[in-house]
Amino acid sequence: MEQKTILADIRQQLETHEHRMTPQREAVIRVLLQHRQSHLSAEDIYQNTKELFPEIGLATVYRSLELLEKLNIVYKLEYGDGQSRYELNHQSEEHYHHHLICLKCGAISEFNDDLLETIENKVASESNFKVTDHCLRFFGYCAVCQEDI
Repeated sequence: MEQKTILADIRQQLETHEHRMTPQREAVIRVLLQHRQSHLSAEDIYQNTKELFPEIGLATVYRSLELLEKLNIVYKLEYGDGQSRYELNHQSEEHYHHHLICLKCGAISEFNDDLLETIENKVASESNFKVTDHCLRFFGYCAVCQEDI
């Protein structure tokens, strides 16, 4: 999906929930769009957003991310390193992708194959719980760090 279409969709989501697409929010979203394959911290987003919107403050970035997360426009990810990371919620994905986290260098990569459908169906049938999504994290060592251990 092209950036212009995604921005229009997000603008519509904001308006549906009685929020505006402010220049600051748009700058944050553009940074997330430009770094789709990354898992940026709020500070990373702030540094990149300042290039698009020099007057923006870190608190504004945090407030924007909080609202976007509340509206399910972005995912807030915790990887156990004490720093939250953010990425856009890709509406085209049927399920959320999974993350591979290197314990040595901290690299985060994605694994897109959904292997949990059977487990989801079992959880749903045995607990009368409608599963809408899931998130799985694998911790280990990336190919580069494996050479050093």
